[in-house]
Amino acid sequence: MGPHGNRRAPVHVAVAGGLAELRPDPARPQGWTLLVDSVPQSYVDLADPEYLPFPYERQLGTVMRSWSADRVRETVLHLGGGGLTLPRLLHHTHPGFSQVVVERDPAILALVSRFLPFPEQIEVRIGDARAELESVEPAGFGLIVSDVFVGVHMPGSVADVGFARAARRAIRPDGLLSMNLTDVPPLARTRIQAATARAAFDDVALYGDLDVVRGRRVGNVILLAGNVPMIRGGKHERVLRGDDLTNFIGGARPLLDEPR
Repeated sequence: MGPHGNRRAPVHVAVAGGLAELRPDPARPQGWTLLVDSVPQSYVDLADPEYLPFPYERQLGTVMRSWSADRVRETVLHLGGGGLTLPRLLHHTHPGFSQVVVERDPAILALVSRFLPFPEQIEVRIGDARAELESVEPAGFGLIVSDVFVGVHMPGSVADVGFARAARRAIRPDGLLSMNLTDVPPLARTRIQAATARAAFDDVALYGDLDVVRGRRVGNVILLAGNVPMIRGGKHERVLRGDDLTNFIGGARPLLDEPR
């Protein structure tokens, strides 16, 4: 049984972005999918934080494992809360880490808190991702994970050069920025995002499914910037960095800041 009532019944709540739904997974007794306006946002298995069925969650999990392999105590900032899938994973694998999650929609947080309770050690703040990032102390975090979307679109406030520079200011010299991107062939937005990150960071990489990175289908790509670890991807995944990334970016230019 879930934490409240019949876990077979989906839960619907009006949120800022539309209609949120918690949909139970019939194959896993404590598995839930969070959707907003029918778009899947995240998956949570309360019994197994390491179960990550969404490819982008698995890839972000791979990045976090690679980055945190030899670290015992760290500070992590998550921009975008959703179901808190990745903070739950990191708390499970590295309980000594200090984590802050920024979620802009209090209704989503209330829904998740009620039906998918998370460890009290994870601090959650209601606020705007860009504003929170710009307000933190310089060099205050070892890892920043950005997964900010309104529906299927990433807001411009977390996609421009100003955001990249704010992230660079917020992480330590050995820190890492990890961003979830979603795109369609021929990956024009991803090329721009990679060029934008390079305007603030010396080392930038892209990591994703081979068919997505090659522009053969719609999907997610993980952008990495800062102290990029060696990623051991799966057989059907690819990492682009160095000259390969330069060739991928081509003539794409960084996204300049919009008036705010």
